[in-house]
Amino acid sequence: MIVAIDAMAKRYSLLPSEVLDRASTFDLVIMDVALGFENYQRDLADGKKPAPNLKQDQMLDMIKRTRDENNR
Repeated sequence: MIVAIDAMAKRYSLLPSEVLDRASTFDLVIMDVALGFENYQRDLADGKKPAPNLKQDQMLDMIKRTRDENNR
C-alpha cells in the first residue's frame, strides 16, 4: 500500500499525505491498470513476449507431459 501511495504521489506531484486525504480506491485501481499497461508497452518495445493466454486444459496437459518425462 505504501508503494502505491508513493507511486501515485510521484505521478501526480503530490505529497503522500495529500494522496491519503484526496485519493480513493478507484484512483488506486486506475493507477494500477495504467502502470501495468505502461510495463506491458515497455516489454513489447524491448522485444519481450507476453505470456501466452492458455486454457486450463492446455496447462494441465503441459504439467502432465512434464511429470511423465521426469518419471522416465
